[in-house]
Amino acid sequence: MKEYLLIAFGLLVYVMGWVIFLIPNNLVGGGVSGIGAVVYYATGIPVSVTFFVVNFVLLAIALKVLGPSFGIKTVYAVIITTLMFQFLPQVIPSDIIELIGMSNGKLLATIIGGVMSGFGIGLAISQGGSTAGTDIIALMVAKYRNISTGKMILSIDVFIVLSSLIIPMEDSAGNMLTWGEKIAVVTYGFVLIACCSYTIDLYLSGSKQSVQIFIFSKKYPEIADRIASEMHRGVSVLDAEGWYTKADSKVLMVIARKAELNTILRMIKGIDPEAFLSAGTVMGVYGKGFDKIKVKAKQNEA
Repeated sequence: MKEYLLIAFGLLVYVMGWVIFLIPNNLVGGGVSGIGAVVYYATGIPVSVTFFVVNFVLLAIALKVLGPSFGIKTVYAVIITTLMFQFLPQVIPSDIIELIGMSNGKLLATIIGGVMSGFGIGLAISQGGSTAGTDIIALMVAKYRNISTGKMILSIDVFIVLSSLIIPMEDSAGNMLTWGEKIAVVTYGFVLIACCSYTIDLYLSGSKQSVQIFIFSKKYPEIADRIASEMHRGVSVLDAEGWYTKADSKVLMVIARKAELNTILRMIKGIDPEAFLSAGTVMGVYGKGFDKIKVKAKQNEA
């Protein structure tokens, strides 16, 4: 339930970035939302309709080409995002959109909208969700061609942004955009893609960062039991000798996510306020409960 709620919250931030900052300023970004924005500017068809139809078609094709590799969370995310695109524009007052999204200029709207979109997508991905869209196209192409998925997604996003040059588009007042305005839209679109991508990477790298904790305490059995039972993290008990006292002791070693550090510290303090410990950031933790080891298989020489 927590994962589904966090996915919904991430998608809420993502859609709000589009509804408040990007669409009112006639900005175009990547992904299916970018396609929906271009279609909306050209025809007036709501972004929610395009978003749902395109994702439905892509999911149907992906099930045939890639197999049932997309779980229920992806379908859930697509439905939630579609509903939010449909109803949020009706819920958010136009005065707020004018004050926050449009009065500060397109550049600031592009940056804020891109950061909100990236944060929302990053949060959804960290919980196992996905907005599907161009990710599916990239995965299908990568199955038959030796093309990087990341490069494929970037290429599709660039193509979507550039498409705004040849498609007739209207602004919020119903006036057709000039070539100069379209070039500005493309420029802002590239800035938007960069902000969104950077925010996604920043969020995912931060959420996956791990810490290594050494705990020195006479109450180590109780601390180890609490960490294992409540945090569901492995605990290693190491033999140690205090060089000053020449007394034997035990040291606990725990590896956990950085987001769990404060909880573990409060737990230790509640058991033994006199405990001595150290915590340091570690680069790359692989195994159960952390990241999987991914090694490219060597191609057989002819």
